[in-house]
Amino acid sequence: MSKWDLCNDTFEHGQWLKGRIYERRCDLSLDGELLIYFAANYKKPLFSWTAISRPPYLKALTLWKKGDGWGGGGLFSSPRQILLNHRSNEMVRADGLKLPESFSIKPLGEHSGWGEDDPIWSMRLRRDGWKMIRWPDREKRSRSTKVWIEYEPSITWEKPHPSWPKDYTLQMKICGIKEKDGPWYLIDYSLIDKNGTLTTIGRCDWADWAPNGDLLFTQSGCIYRLSPDRQKFGLIESSQVVADFSELKFEPIEAPTEANVWPKALKPKRR
Repeated sequence: MSKWDLCNDTFEHGQWLKGRIYERRCDLSLDGELLIYFAANYKKPLFSWTAISRPPYLKALTLWKKGDGWGGGGLFSSPRQILLNHRSNEMVRADGLKLPESFSIKPLGEHSGWGEDDPIWSMRLRRDGWKMIRWPDREKRSRSTKVWIEYEPSITWEKPHPSWPKDYTLQMKICGIKEKDGPWYLIDYSLIDKNGTLTTIGRCDWADWAPNGDLLFTQSGCIYRLSPDRQKFGLIESSQVVADFSELKFEPIEAPTEANVWPKALKPKRR
């Protein structure tokens, strides 16, 4: 995990995990101080779990055991309220791990603890300004082809520019799932201007608008930034590389002291 300061594009690298972090079932608090994440290694004693940590570290300040790959994770519905995507019998915190008195934990809706990336991912997208434009009419599934699942048409989301919503829109298309020797999610991004002209960004792991209106996107282990222009956004090829993580390799890193305690503004409950 790495902590990214969007104001100056500096990064603080933290801990690695020998396992899987389900990024679509995670959420960051508005102040950036806390992360709720769902992770799994499918080994004893936990198999899978939801935890809250202080980025860029994974050290659990509190933790809920899950045990399987259904559901898991959560959302910050307010600065101090978490919607936990666990079933009713999975809402018990691990022994010895406290929770601030100012926090409240509620189940994520009627079917909390079921499903996979949804409903958390779509709820988070809508909260952050995305709108679903299109849902596929059908799916093509085959284990023998290069792509396991293909959507026809693609699942399409759009998000207007934060300052010039009528001039530019970012479009995300989820084309399929699980490409052989490729990514799990096949996602294409494009820019649409006020005339309807589409500029293809291409296959990315992620893209979004920065608070200042810059376009941010990731490709091949690199993060790119493209500054805006009211009249013409600019060529994607002119984007600047702000970080290259492609050569990073696993390191066993201990969490520092400050990552083992809640932020000072919060006071844990006494057991």
